[in-house]
Amino acid sequence: MPPSPTPSESNGEAERGRDTTHFGYLRVPVEDKEKWVRRHFNTVASRYDFMNSLLSMGTHHIWKRIAVRMMRLKEGDRVLDVCGGTADLALLAAADVGPSGKVVLYDINWAMMVTGIPKVLQSPHGGRIQYVQGDAEALAFEDATFDAAMVGFGIRNLTHMEEGFKEMHRVLRPGGTLMCLEFSHPVTPWFAALYDFYSFYIMPAVGRVFGGSQPAYTYLPESIRMFPDADGLKRVLEDIGFTGVRYRRLTDGIAVVHVGIRK
Repeated sequence: MPPSPTPSESNGEAERGRDTTHFGYLRVPVEDKEKWVRRHFNTVASRYDFMNSLLSMGTHHIWKRIAVRMMRLKEGDRVLDVCGGTADLALLAAADVGPSGKVVLYDINWAMMVTGIPKVLQSPHGGRIQYVQGDAEALAFEDATFDAAMVGFGIRNLTHMEEGFKEMHRVLRPGGTLMCLEFSHPVTPWFAALYDFYSFYIMPAVGRVFGGSQPAYTYLPESIRMFPDADGLKRVLEDIGFTGVRYRRLTDGIAVVHVGIRK
């Protein structure tokens, strides 16, 4: 099984300093990571939803529904969907906040947002979703703007993960809810071994045949291995200032939902 480097910092930057960072297992200059990530998602955007369903065998839809339910959104809430991509989480949240609520889908990659627009237009809740293109490490909103902020399978792609969480903390009103749904590490040894084999051998092969890019689906499992485990991410959120942080492992820990409250 391919070796999994152990990140010395929770945002994936190694102990040699902050001049380089990880793009999967590859080390790239900090100032270049955004370009690598943008290129990655430009490559996969048109088949992103199809490949998610294929590689997860549809399970990602269940994970997303559970994650949004854990936020306990209310009618009229204002929700920010960071790294919102093709709008799966935004649509689920829009259904919960009702006609008086609003969801802002925020993503740096226009190709990803465009890919999701047709399903937003076809949804009865799509009129509640607004689009903003921007950097998740410098959110284009004033303090205390939103009742809830969520990020699904996107935070690990940031150059500085903590900066993204700090920005979400800033734009949440006091008492507002943060939700992070992200890939993590299975907890059962035999399942973890099976997942490693699937991730490093099956997934890239499927990505080459059906997704048109083996490198894109090699980066995916590598970026997951560089990400903190459930307890490590909980500590990151608490250090930033979120309270009552709790998490729920899904499918033996392949994915984890973290929820916290801004003081």
